Amino acid sequence: MKKFNIRKVLDGLTAASSSSSAAAASPHSGNRENDMIQETLQSEHFQLCKTVRHGFPYQPSSMAFDPVQKILAIGTQNGALRLFGRAGVECYCQHESGSAVIQLEFLVNEGALVSALADDSIHLWNLRQKLPAILHSLKFNRERITFCHLPFQSKWLYVGTERGNIHIVNVESFTLSGYVIMWNKAIELSSKTHPGPVVHISDNPMDEGKLLIGFECGIVVLWDLKSKKADYRYNYDEAIHSVAWHHEGKQFVCSHSDGTLTTWNVRAPAKPAQIITPHGKQPKDGKKPEPCKPILKVEYKTTRAGDPFMILCGGLSYDTVGRRACLTVMHGKSTAVLEMDYPIVDFLTLCETPYPNDFQEPYAVVVLLEKDLVVIDLAQIGYPIFENPYPLSIHESPVTCCEYFADCPAEVIPALYSVGSRQKRQGFSKKEWPISGGNWGQGTLSFSEIIITGHADGSIKFWDASALMLQVLYKLKTAKVFDKPRGKEEKSSTEIVDEDPFAIQILSWCPESRVLCVAGVSAHVIVYRFSKQEVTTEVVQLLEVRMQCELNEVESPEGGGEQASAVSTPGTSSSPQTSLPQSHPSTSSNNSSDGLRDNVPCLKVRSSPLKQSPGCQVELLIQLVWVSGEPPQQITSLAVNSAYGLVAFGNGSGLAVVDYLQKTLLLNVSTAELYGSTDPHHRQPRSPRKTRQLSAGLCDGNDASAAPEERCKSPTSAKISRKINMIADQKDERRLRRYCSLHVKKQQSSVKETKKKRAASFRETSFCDPHARDNSFSRSRSSSVTSIDRESREVISSFYFCDSLSKKSETVAVPSLWVGTSLGSMLAIALTVPSTPDQRMQQPVGVSFCGPVVRLKGAILRMAQLDASGTLLPHVYESWYEPNAPEEERERPRRRRPTSPPSSQESPDCQYAVVCSEKQAKVVAMPSQNCVYEHNITETSFVLRADVVTMTAGVGISCFCANGHIMTLSLPSLRPLLDVNYLPLTDMRIARTFCFSNQGQALYLTSPTEIQRITYSQETCDNLQEMLGELFTPVETPEAPNRGFFKGLFGGGAQSLDREDLFGEVAAGKASRSLAQHIPGPGGMEGMKGAASGVVGELARARIALDERGQKLGELEERTAAMMASADSFSKHAHDMMLKYKDKKWYQL
Repeated sequence: MKKFNIRKVLDGLTAASSSSSAAAASPHSGNRENDMIQETLQSEHFQLCKTVRHGFPYQPSSMAFDPVQKILAIGTQNGALRLFGRAGVECYCQHESGSAVIQLEFLVNEGALVSALADDSIHLWNLRQKLPAILHSLKFNRERITFCHLPFQSKWLYVGTERGNIHIVNVESFTLSGYVIMWNKAIELSSKTHPGPVVHISDNPMDEGKLLIGFECGIVVLWDLKSKKADYRYNYDEAIHSVAWHHEGKQFVCSHSDGTLTTWNVRAPAKPAQIITPHGKQPKDGKKPEPCKPILKVEYKTTRAGDPFMILCGGLSYDTVGRRACLTVMHGKSTAVLEMDYPIVDFLTLCETPYPNDFQEPYAVVVLLEKDLVVIDLAQIGYPIFENPYPLSIHESPVTCCEYFADCPAEVIPALYSVGSRQKRQGFSKKEWPISGGNWGQGTLSFSEIIITGHADGSIKFWDASALMLQVLYKLKTAKVFDKPRGKEEKSSTEIVDEDPFAIQILSWCPESRVLCVAGVSAHVIVYRFSKQEVTTEVVQLLEVRMQCELNEVESPEGGGEQASAVSTPGTSSSPQTSLPQSHPSTSSNNSSDGLRDNVPCLKVRSSPLKQSPGCQVELLIQLVWVSGEPPQQITSLAVNSAYGLVAFGNGSGLAVVDYLQKTLLLNVSTAELYGSTDPHHRQPRSPRKTRQLSAGLCDGNDASAAPEERCKSPTSAKISRKINMIADQKDERRLRRYCSLHVKKQQSSVKETKKKRAASFRETSFCDPHARDNSFSRSRSSSVTSIDRESREVISSFYFCDSLSKKSETVAVPSLWVGTSLGSMLAIALTVPSTPDQRMQQPVGVSFCGPVVRLKGAILRMAQLDASGTLLPHVYESWYEPNAPEEERERPRRRRPTSPPSSQESPDCQYAVVCSEKQAKVVAMPSQNCVYEHNITETSFVLRADVVTMTAGVGISCFCANGHIMTLSLPSLRPLLDVNYLPLTDMRIARTFCFSNQGQALYLTSPTEIQRITYSQETCDNLQEMLGELFTPVETPEAPNRGFFKGLFGGGAQSLDREDLFGEVAAGKASRSLAQHIPGPGGMEGMKGAASGVVGELARARIALDERGQKLGELEERTAAMMASADSFSKHAHDMMLKYKDKKWYQL
């Protein structure tokens, strides 16, 4: 019987609807060819789920370590849990409440973890499954939790509260015991004041029946669990922060708020045996040392062969103002003070044994900082740190943009790793990383993945993201090209001081040719080529571009050349090389005649020779210059193509195309000039401004009256936006009807050093949140705006290089540049690229305008190209070759072109242009330019990111909307295949970093320090369980220390305690029901695997299970029949034997 599939029926209905709407939209387009395209991508190929989270836990608050499993757990202030094992074994969990994790306790070698939260709840996590889940929860109603302690190999958890009481929880059933230690019984009856919250609980290493309780006020109590009374009380004037035992159980150390450490003998509670102030100045007259900052934590660890270690954080003198946080290691007579880069959150000492009553033998210290994780080797002289194998340096400088490349060429990752391995720091410990638990997943993906992150300091990092892991491959510092301002003297000359003038704004990378192009916030573009050889560049190749849109003739700078009056007519095929204005000499003045800053770039280029290590090396630096007192507008779109040797960039003023091989400017025009006489926008003149204001390149134009601090944010802030809502300065209609004036500084191969140094000027960085006024992302973004201002603000929003049929009369695909604008227009520019390498370096590239191709609602975000069969045409590229090799050794590969099928008489259209905007997507047949498919993606929101992606089963468009929806559309019919309300957009960080990649992969920056990877591929979701690593591995617990003959004879060893007799319900009774509420968790089901699978996957698994069950039932039926036949045969034989021997006597047998 044929199975009924409702999803396929819906797909068919959607396809029919799309076809009918397309036919209605373009009745003259030949739909016979469209019907012939068989789309293989279906809705069952998609499913959305999170895969892994990389990076440093954001805002860490607590830490724990399992010394047997060797697993590290870190809790955060937003309720997240991050678990780390060996390199590549990581796990992320989240408490639903989102409350801060105040303490973590492992059930050592049991595969479980207890977490205590600031909302007074404790949770038991099951770590024996790949996706840990909560087994039990307990919510305290009347008391606030302040401290927890779980003794080694015990199932009873001590919970201290703010009221000074201690409750006991059975971690197996997560129920409260009736045994309670009340604060008024623990302290002396004569005491009239409350001792404060419980800040420490620990049992005596040698006697489990003795519990040490530390109260905040300075009182420490040794409680006898059996007799239910205090054995000793230890009083000190200063507040206590932590307590640590000596392993023999005869001494303990307390750290105090005045920077002192007190050592107490257990049987001498009258006064401390020793009082020291590690960082206090010892006065000569024997007086008490000056108080220091509080010692927040101390640990006391012993060794068999030498002096014990005393490790503490805090306690510095108050006169050390501005000094960084320190960890102090006291070993014998030596004291080492280790400075940290960030404040210390917590630290743990890793020891050879998990037993507290044996020599500890410490070998490392794990230090959790606010923004880093450091592990110190205690066994080597100088205490070197271990090299951290986790990708925790994503936030080394704030991330400003990122790109994701899946299915990269196989040789790219080894090439990046080979050049990046030379950048590694030296001086690390030679030992292996001590956090080595868990196992890697068995499954893997068949394709390689690379993530590129751009940072606020101008650095770029390449990451190997294959197989759900993340490892840094190579780091590039773009700021080396510029001279950095060294003092206030240089900064004072700038009108606007930018916090991060080198911040990366846009990345464009070609994996096949390894050509990298980056745009920075200071209106600069740098082109890099990959080389395995080190070179020294005497002078950086520089091209200065003047982009403006003015009504009147711009006054020439002093010493500058005359403005060229001849311009080429848009739409003609003449090369713009003949119509470029004269290049201004390098001696041009920085100020125009009216005293305004002019022809000055925002950053000063490095004048000394630049040593470039193997890796990405500067090919060309392009800088936009100030125009008549106004800084250049920020670059809003960028594209590079290695096959053509061109880079295109645009902003609110227009677009420019640069030949980075010949180091020349090919094109520099305003957006209006791209239309020619077919401009669809009626641009009305606008009254001139009374005063000049610095343009806020990425700010909403309606914010002109707002204060500067409200309009513009630093790129390091959380509200950086790459939303293409960028506004150009409004000019008259006549200003918009003429070419942008241009001043170009052209440097040939024999470039000379700049004769006159220019003052560095930082333009205003304005990554403004266009929705800051209402914090809403649902406002209308329709392009049919009646405002005169909005009509004139057309910004270049995207580019796409391809071989296309951009003109209706063309029959052969030619190199082209597609341009998308913020008002929804897609325009085409034809390029004439010389065919041979020699001609390419000598002859100019021709440019001709083809005019608009199609118009959509909203800004154009992405463009792509399909062939006649609906297959995505790959971008044209030139394979990588060594640029620094000698000419005779250099084998320059030929440019690769995607092949276009020959056109037929029945179907003249042999290509499809795919265009996606903020509101809708269209598929246009080329060269007829008929719209064959159209789909409105959203009406109430707008698309933030769209990518044309390749899946195993076909090609589609993936979209992420501002309302949190993730959608996929088929190509070319634009059928909706997936629509999931995944992530409500609450942070602009997500908007500017979200990106899709091939094979159903995507990522975004979920916090300033963490990258969240997700998949929308059903295949990846099905294999996710196999690919994830395992945290828990079966390991035998080390043997307990030998008590020795005499200790066993005289009772000097560790005293055990049957806690069940004390805390069980029989002895202690039941606890009050109103004290805490038990909440069973979802982790009791081993079926947490279902979290990574959806309806389709479950149905498929159910169908397979049914098939297997039917098969097994069939086999069982056959076995039953065989057994019945065998039983019948046996019965017959038994009857025959009975008849044979029925009448015989026993002696006849």
